Amino acid sequence: MAGTPRTDTEQLMELLSQSLSAYYGEFTIAAASENLTASQGKVLTVLRRGPAAMRCLASTLTCDASNMTGIIDRLEKRALVRREPSASDRRVKNVALTAEGERVTDAIRAKMHATRDGLDRLSDEERDSLHALLERVFITPPAS
Repeated sequence: MAGTPRTDTEQLMELLSQSLSAYYGEFTIAAASENLTASQGKVLTVLRRGPAAMRCLASTLTCDASNMTGIIDRLEKRALVRREPSASDRRVKNVALTAEGERVTDAIRAKMHATRDGLDRLSDEERDSLHALLERVFITPPAS
């Protein structure tokens, strides 16, 4: 549209910051309702994608490996995750969700009403566009 100012990178970064703050605030409350810390909830969410090595989890959540061990110990004690040997390297332990871990992860997401309501207001086309844009910004590596 002619005459409409373009949104600059700083404005987008601010909107992303506000959006992520709202999302993680709601996520933290939902995780707490399941007697989990936000970090424990994040681990379950990451494991929803599939089993992962402890080192990979620490890297993904940008925390120290020793901290990750404590988080996994507490989740394992509640039977939300299990450690299993890696198929490719027996020295490595992968962490996987249990059925109870999947149930808790689903319960956390189900309690995120503001996020769900916001996404539900989008049309199918808008959802597809948002998905493609988020993937492009955060998932797809830049071309070399």
